[in-house]
Amino acid sequence: MPPKVLIIEDTESLALMYQSYLIPTGVNTKIAHTGQQALDALDEFQPDLVILDVMLPDMNGLDILSSFSTENSPQVIVLTGHATKEMAIQAIKLGASDFLEKPIEADRFRITVNNALKLKALKQTVKTYKTTYENGKYFDLIGSSRVMQSVYQIINSASVSKATVFITGESGTGKELCAKAVHLASPRSNKPFVALNCAAIPKDLIESEIFGHLKGAFTGAISNREGAAGQANGGTLFLDELCEMDINLQSKLLRFIQTGCYQQVGSEKETKVDVRFVCATNRDPLLEVEAGRFREDLYYRLHVIPISLPPLRDRENDVIEVADALFKKISKEEGRVYKGMSAEVKSLFERYEWPGNVRQLENTIRNIIVLNNAEFIEISMIPIFPSTSPIHNAVNKLNSVSPFNQHEHINEELNKPAKLNDKNQIEPLWVVEKRYIETAISICNNNIPKAAALLDVSPSTIYRKIKGWEESAVS
Repeated sequence: MPPKVLIIEDTESLALMYQSYLIPTGVNTKIAHTGQQALDALDEFQPDLVILDVMLPDMNGLDILSSFSTENSPQVIVLTGHATKEMAIQAIKLGASDFLEKPIEADRFRITVNNALKLKALKQTVKTYKTTYENGKYFDLIGSSRVMQSVYQIINSASVSKATVFITGESGTGKELCAKAVHLASPRSNKPFVALNCAAIPKDLIESEIFGHLKGAFTGAISNREGAAGQANGGTLFLDELCEMDINLQSKLLRFIQTGCYQQVGSEKETKVDVRFVCATNRDPLLEVEAGRFREDLYYRLHVIPISLPPLRDRENDVIEVADALFKKISKEEGRVYKGMSAEVKSLFERYEWPGNVRQLENTIRNIIVLNNAEFIEISMIPIFPSTSPIHNAVNKLNSVSPFNQHEHINEELNKPAKLNDKNQIEPLWVVEKRYIETAISICNNNIPKAAALLDVSPSTIYRKIKGWEESAVS
């Protein structure tokens, strides 16, 4: 959205001239000829910058300037044909960013306006950073470690731009939360944020999910459908697990990113949208390029502002801050009361490496909250960690049933030695996968979302596979 400039000038010809000076800059302008018109326009138009003439027919322009006392007030450039040193000093004291004496050259006028708008944008950026980064929290991202502060600073700097952000990090590090922070810190925060997981959508449906389709474009397309690109118009489109996208679709995505135009499946008409792209992957994108699974030109088109999310084990003492926030959040969701963690629990959380990162921590905390109705979290409530953990001996006497135990049971099933004597004993891979997933669901008492979390896949992936098995059985 272009900046808004309110021109307060009683002489109509001068007001129109100032307005014409600003046409090449692309700003949105409005004119007021009296003090009262100016006050009304300030409420309705809500400008980023005010060009203020001091001598108005019904009041002194400096009286309007003195009314700007809030942090959200616009920048002000004061104009007058009766300049004095005292008036300039007074205007600056009242908050004006600059002072110009009539007559004004077009280039000087545009430069002054541009500088004032840059100052406004900088103030807004600083304000946003101060209000969003409080007590170790930046939007929904939590942590005061130096590596996370560096991430916050990158997001804050990138937010005012439309440049593509490329987020990398291990599974469970919070890549979608990071993408949302980029969106919420940007001028697009009041527009849609649309997230699409490229790994959770079948290869033959992902083009339709991104670009939409027309009725009858393919079997099952019973109506027109707007894709994620259209839904995100004016806002942010987040493409998660981008390296999972089919290589043949990557060329269409590249063109969409370059031109902002796309075609719905089954349509010859091009649609243009204004979208900011944020993408993420838990793989090394350069290795994917070298392996031929990811287009090099798409990589360089997207890899404009890289953000590398650190694993939880490399975030100093953030695990305690994150755990405390999660205990409060989940306790509220489950109708429980949480007052704190014991020193032993904190020490345990800090020493464990959390291979599943924040997602694993969240699953562990939910397990604790659900199975223990206590206000204070003690060491005896912690689920058993895997035997590979360096702190296994500290908690191996605990008897709670946990996602870690469940994961071990599932792994026991998978790791049974394959006693194959001849080729007739070899099973199709999908049969082995089916049995493994069904085992996980059974161990989790038919809780598919919980089984999906342990298997590190989306619940929609499991539901889709179950549907496919059922359809195969019917046919």
